[in-house]
Amino acid sequence: MENNSNQLSVHDTSHITYESLMEGNRKFVEETLAEDPEFFKKLANGQTPPVLWIGCADSRVPADRITHTNPGEIFVHRNIANVVVHTDLNLLSVLDYAVNVLKVKHVIVVGHYGCGGVQAAMGNKEFGLIDNWLRAIKDVYQKHTDELNAITDEKKKFDRMVEFNVIEGVNNLCKTTIVQGAWARNQELHVHGWVYALDSGLITDLKANASNSSQMDSIYKFEK
Repeated sequence: MENNSNQLSVHDTSHITYESLMEGNRKFVEETLAEDPEFFKKLANGQTPPVLWIGCADSRVPADRITHTNPGEIFVHRNIANVVVHTDLNLLSVLDYAVNVLKVKHVIVVGHYGCGGVQAAMGNKEFGLIDNWLRAIKDVYQKHTDELNAITDEKKKFDRMVEFNVIEGVNNLCKTTIVQGAWARNQELHVHGWVYALDSGLITDLKANASNSSQMDSIYKFEK
């Protein structure tokens, strides 16, 4: 069977050009208005997303597509390997706006199996500037060295490291003044950790959840 423009393999990007992106935008507008003539007027009135998604910059993991949501429903921050560290002012600014202005109720750290950033961090090859970013993931590996080194299957070890990276992100979110401040005000805020499988399209809930600081180590808690 021959592929038409709507059946192209996800690995075939030869049809993507600068011009095709602009044409795609025009088609998006036409099709959206045909379905809802007021869509863009309503969208321009503001956003009240209930979720902040902290995910990987990988082009295969679009937050709205894999959760079947619409524009305006998920506030998104993405970086290489969905890293959450307390020195990332970009992420903290997004988190602050999401929690304190948009009043999101859920913050979800979303990793994905097969993550190139995590895989790079598990090795010793030098890549350049990004090595400084991957250092945070190497620290996660060191934290779980015994369990990871006990896994002889390389794919299972890789998958487990992806999960550990997400769990560490959840823990680091809970340690921020932004999240703790929301909890101190009794603002409803839940933090979660998910992993997306590229080969099945399914999301796994790692059960790394928190809705208050009760399970946090005391050294990280702030007192008012």
